[in-house]
Amino acid sequence: MTEKAHNTSMTYLMNSANGTTYTKLVDIKEFPDLGSAPPTLDTTTLSDMMHTYINDILDTGGGLEFTANYKLEDYKTLLEHAGKEENYAVWFGAKKEGEVFTPDGSFGKFEFKGELSVWKKGAGVGAVQDMGISIAPSTEIKLNQATGA
Repeated sequence: MTEKAHNTSMTYLMNSANGTTYTKLVDIKEFPDLGSAPPTLDTTTLSDMMHTYINDILDTGGGLEFTANYKLEDYKTLLEHAGKEENYAVWFGAKKEGEVFTPDGSFGKFEFKGELSVWKKGAGVGAVQDMGISIAPSTEIKLNQATGA
């Protein structure tokens, strides 16, 4: 059977002390790109009839920025992780038991190490209170190949 497309429901920001057992950190509303096209380096010589290139190393462009609803308890939880290199992951997919969804990463688990920071975002009239979460990756973001169907 061909796998169908998935919406963004059941997307989770996960954290792990040991890199193997993950727990949901906080509910998120937005997540960043977890990769990008690599920059290219020009290898053209004067003998070439067109420009030639090789790929450079990947660059996330800095911290990976997530958005979450501002809740004081969640903010305090995030502050406990701030400024420390820890294991993080973005999991796609969950299993449903009754009315409860449990993250399982069945559509993919993207894992990396990084340092978290959190801040309260500004807002205007008629807006939801948000907070920003940034994780500066210190390792490559990789798909856990053991996940999925």
